Amino acid sequence: MRINATQRTAIHLCLIIGLMFAAWSASGSNSAAQPAAAAMPPEKVQQLIKLLDDPEIRAWLATKPKTVPAPATDGVPSGFTLWTNGIREHLRAVIHAVPALPGDLLNAGRILAAKVSEYGFWSAAFLLLIPIFCGMGLEVLFRKWIKNTAGLNSNQPPDDKVIFHEDLAQAAFVKIAPIAVFSIVSFGAFLILALPPLFNALVVPLLLALIGCRMIICLSQLLLAPGKGEAHIRLLPMEDISARFWSRRTSAFTIILFAGWAVAGVLAALAIPADTKSLIVYCIGIGLLAVAVEAVWHRPGPRRDARDMGTGGWLLVASFCILWLFWIAGMNILLWLGIYAIVLPGILRATSAIVKTVFDQYRADESKPVFEVLVDRGARALIITLAVIWLAMVVRLHPTVLTEDAAASKAIRGVLSGVVILLVADMLWHVAKSSINHRLERARQTSSDAAELARSGRLLTLLPILRNFLAVLIAVIAIMMVLSGLGVEVGPLIAGAGIFGVAIGFGSQTLVKDVISGVFYMMDDAFRVGEYIQSGSYKGTVESFSIRSVKLRHHRGPIFTVPFGMLGAVQNMSRDWVIDKFLISVSYNTDIAQVKKVVKTVGATLLEDPEFGPHIIETVKMKGVEAFGDYGINLSFAMMTKPGHQSTIRRRAYAMIRDAFTATGIEFASPTVQVAGDDHSGSVAAAATNDAIHRKKAADAAKAGES
Repeated sequence: MRINATQRTAIHLCLIIGLMFAAWSASGSNSAAQPAAAAMPPEKVQQLIKLLDDPEIRAWLATKPKTVPAPATDGVPSGFTLWTNGIREHLRAVIHAVPALPGDLLNAGRILAAKVSEYGFWSAAFLLLIPIFCGMGLEVLFRKWIKNTAGLNSNQPPDDKVIFHEDLAQAAFVKIAPIAVFSIVSFGAFLILALPPLFNALVVPLLLALIGCRMIICLSQLLLAPGKGEAHIRLLPMEDISARFWSRRTSAFTIILFAGWAVAGVLAALAIPADTKSLIVYCIGIGLLAVAVEAVWHRPGPRRDARDMGTGGWLLVASFCILWLFWIAGMNILLWLGIYAIVLPGILRATSAIVKTVFDQYRADESKPVFEVLVDRGARALIITLAVIWLAMVVRLHPTVLTEDAAASKAIRGVLSGVVILLVADMLWHVAKSSINHRLERARQTSSDAAELARSGRLLTLLPILRNFLAVLIAVIAIMMVLSGLGVEVGPLIAGAGIFGVAIGFGSQTLVKDVISGVFYMMDDAFRVGEYIQSGSYKGTVESFSIRSVKLRHHRGPIFTVPFGMLGAVQNMSRDWVIDKFLISVSYNTDIAQVKKVVKTVGATLLEDPEFGPHIIETVKMKGVEAFGDYGINLSFAMMTKPGHQSTIRRRAYAMIRDAFTATGIEFASPTVQVAGDDHSGSVAAAATNDAIHRKKAADAAKAGES
């Protein structure tokens, strides 16, 4: 706030009138006969006027908040009207500061000159610059020690023997450590000197701006690595020309930004009115706008000019101009919301790229994928949380008509806290999902250990269900906490949800039956992913689960989605082991003992086979005579194998048994027809065969009658 001549005269008159009124009141309360004694002497009025002309008094008055009487209106103005009136008053004050700018600067110069003349020019310069000189001197010595004694050089070419994280750590130390030394030494010297109040107010913003500017530029160079020989430690993946381009623009933007911040601090120390200070800072902000627009115009990529920036480029330029106008108009909340909308997505993408670049060096470690997700999501959550906290501070420091309303203020706080809650929920969900997916990938890896295979199958069955359950649980808890932060009563909602759930349960008993049946199937470990099951007319390999159904892949290709409530009794054909039995018919004149001996040899050979042997628990054996057939003797065979391999091993056993029978002269049973002739032996054999068939049929009929 500045005080012009008119305002100063008005203040003088108000003070004189006030003092006269006080004197008149005092005289009236004591005695009406003494009016002259209560009058204020003229010399004291002159002293008051001199005090008001003093620069320090004027500076103190400038720091006091200015109260503007509310305009008289016929009705209560709306919030939008008050908001627009505030913007209008802010712009009017900035415009009125333009003609007063030379006088304010001249007054600030007089204040500074008076203080400098008090100490002398060289003494004042020494007091102002000695902290910076001490910090720079120690920084130079520290850089020489790093280069010569420690043997580190940030620009050295990459060494194949040095891995990525060592080069990155070396570059970070070389760039950041000297600035840290400068900061510590300069602030230490500043604290030791015990400067006068005015010099303190001048040195602090300059020193902080210098340190902050250097630190931001250092971090940008560390991320972009624009120097020669630094591409191998670049955390943001981009070409060398892009790295150099963005490094220069970032440095220019940072220098102008902190220069404006330092100028604002110096102007405040020299008692520059707030409106004049804002005007000067807005003019410096034009440099920020120019750097941003120039970066959009000349950003690396296909050759383009101002007429060929594309839609995205022109939208960015328009957005920068709108943000600058928001800043000038004093709409700080809209300003920061716009900055967040433009900057935050890029920062989050850059954070993910940095994390990916760092963790690409550790892909061999199995624990890194989960840790990478934790670091990535944690960094994103931290960035957004800091942005929310800063926005809350802006809202608190720059209240508006909307934020002064109790309900609106509570809603804003609820929204900001809800953002933080959703960020935490997002981080927890992604960490849990990554951990479960990583465990599923390990479970899908084949293993020769039967116990390990069983555990893997169990995990493949339960972990997807657990993942879906965690997703629903985290989402419900996060939504409830957000609603509670917004002022919504959660208790009635939970009660209503319970009643609604009971109603749905009565109306969808089939669905409830499916879900509950699935829970009991999982508890009983009836089947797992990858196992072959049969239930009624459904059979196939279990592929996946949901809350209410299981997907079965038939061996011919079709897939069945069967609700748990329709499964009933489940026949698991892939659990632990499988006994496979089959019959082979041989002729009646076959030597059974020889067949058993031959099959034993086949079993031994099959067990030694490198392809089939590992899957055989008990090799193929002949169990004995199963029955007498119409044309031969039915022999029973059996073997025990691992689930899923019985068919392949049985087919191989068939081929080996056939070759062995052929080699030893064992004949398979087959129907024969004897043509009648002079040879009565054929007739006798045919008669004997018919008699055997009749006896078998009679025995079967007798057994049927007994049953």
